[in-house]
Amino acid sequence: MGTILKTTNGGASWDLQPSGVTNFLVSVSFADSNNGWVVGSLGTILKTTDGGLIWNLQTSGTTEFLEGIDVIDENIATAVGGNIGVSGTILRTTDGGATWAPQISGTNNKLLEVSFFDSNYGLAVGSEGTILHTTNGGVTFVEEEQIDGIPTEFLLSQNYPNPFNPSTNIKYAISSRQFVSLKVFDIIGNEIATLMDEEKSVGTYELTWNATNLPSGVYFYQLLVSALQSKDGKAGEFIETKKMILLK
Repeated sequence: MGTILKTTNGGASWDLQPSGVTNFLVSVSFADSNNGWVVGSLGTILKTTDGGLIWNLQTSGTTEFLEGIDVIDENIATAVGGNIGVSGTILRTTDGGATWAPQISGTNNKLLEVSFFDSNYGLAVGSEGTILHTTNGGVTFVEEEQIDGIPTEFLLSQNYPNPFNPSTNIKYAISSRQFVSLKVFDIIGNEIATLMDEEKSVGTYELTWNATNLPSGVYFYQLLVSALQSKDGKAGEFIETKKMILLK
């Protein structure tokens, strides 16, 4: 246990590196040739700034099993995991690992892997088919599932529960393969979160939005369905906005 191996010749040979721990190590991610992190059991997080010659133990603030980590740069990284009965763990650092802040995942399932495309947009996957995505660096995470049945029209349903605290469900239907955007705005029109922004196939979908880190108030969510191929070049085949209330 605590084993770390490194290769500098494409895997022809591997050199053992001292980790300084005996815990299970599960996932590794590097920002560049020098800066990288490793995570494992009992909340273990190790960081190197010299390509792995020295690994320093960081304070994660948890004893849960960390299964995956993804590094954006030498300062920003996100780790995921969870134990039986304590799942959906997400930790994030923006100061090189000096502090790791827990994030609200909105799921009780164990998270196994995480990947970020940039400092804001990322995906996490876990047990029971869990897929989460965030577009604001983890301030909020969204979990979506597809519901059986073929819809005959575009539809945005009222969220439930409403008022809600801190999570609510939003259901929408897409009657043809289109590009879908679902966003949340505050009462003065500032964009708060992008819940969906991608091409979707025909179907009815339901997602869970967790607003733990937002204050009480009135919010609006808007569904915009844009034609993938439009003869007149115009987007926005369907657009609808509904109001919801976060009450803490």
